[in-house]
Amino acid sequence: MTILPKNAGVVIVGGGVIGLAVARALALRGSPDVVLIERASLGAESSSAAAGMLAPQAEADSVDDFFRLACRSRDMYPKFAAALLEETGIDIELETTGTLYLAFTEEDAVELEMRHQWQRSAGLTVQSLDGHEARRLEPAISANVCAALKFPFDMQVENRRLVSALAVATEKLGISLVTGTTVSALKTDYRGVAGVETSRGFVGTNTVVIAGGAWTSSLAVTSLSGSAPKAGLPNLGIAPVRGQMLCFEVNPQIARHVIYSSRGYLVPRRDGRLLAGSTTEYAGFDRRVTAEGVNSILSAALEISPQIGALPIASSWAGLRPRAADGLPVLGRYAEIGGLFYATGHYRNGILLAPITGELIADAIVGQSNSTSLGPFSPDRFDQGFERFHIETAGGALV
Repeated sequence: MTILPKNAGVVIVGGGVIGLAVARALALRGSPDVVLIERASLGAESSSAAAGMLAPQAEADSVDDFFRLACRSRDMYPKFAAALLEETGIDIELETTGTLYLAFTEEDAVELEMRHQWQRSAGLTVQSLDGHEARRLEPAISANVCAALKFPFDMQVENRRLVSALAVATEKLGISLVTGTTVSALKTDYRGVAGVETSRGFVGTNTVVIAGGAWTSSLAVTSLSGSAPKAGLPNLGIAPVRGQMLCFEVNPQIARHVIYSSRGYLVPRRDGRLLAGSTTEYAGFDRRVTAEGVNSILSAALEISPQIGALPIASSWAGLRPRAADGLPVLGRYAEIGGLFYATGHYRNGILLAPITGELIADAIVGQSNSTSLGPFSPDRFDQGFERFHIETAGGALV
């Protein structure tokens, strides 16, 4: 077990792809004594459970601050993947074939045409296809497909290899990776952050990055002196959202693109696996796979390709996505407590947003950032009196 240091320059709470990306970016900027503390093992939660889609165009309904952030991060991936390969020798299997979004009904086709129109008006690259053209690209899709959109710049990555690459990269850069250790409280003094209390003892630091994913809201704040802290943590309303997944054995592979519909998706892997997902469930911290979830995924997968019915199911799993009350990520400095930064609440987009989150948070910490990029995602948007009513009624508002 890695020794827990008594002091650190920066403590990162959480060892998924977000925490690891922030740690790597800080190390590349020469930030000294960075310690990452993870409650379980690195990437064990939503980072490993994801499908690895980098598909902001397929999922967006309009151009807004979040869409622009997501596209910027997607476009960073080719250089990001190449750098990780050079640093670690691990290929994260970035696939740039694109995403195919299918329509099966007239209602689906109308939705796709609206998406096509606004993306073309925004100057984005998107191709409109009829059913025959879509089947020429992907012969295994259903004969019921009547229209499709192809997003040639959307990508996918093997997320578990990404976790491995980031872990190796950060370790080589001298980051202290402490696993199996729970951070229970942020300690503050009159200046701001003073350290963190963990299941293995106290670590003193003046800078903390909270990247705890679905467990972010379990963190408390206490005063180093034992008196009441001068400021509390923002009420982000982060809740776990369960997403179940199925994995099929396919040899040879029946798909080249990520194939998407409004009801589900298929993600082909180089090793012959075919992932199918997913569900969106407010089930607390329950990560069990359910019959209802499996049936929902199977129904959507069979709609995309009837050939799915003959494939053996290799495995199934579920992950807990961290969703903030308004569905947007929480990024940047918290004004009420000096030295406290957030990099959490990425919901369904943790893999997609890892490169840009790492860069923006590292820049903010080392004082190199004069960008307004983090403004819309600041933890300051949640005040101390944020009503639980808003948190509960926000559930399910984002697809």
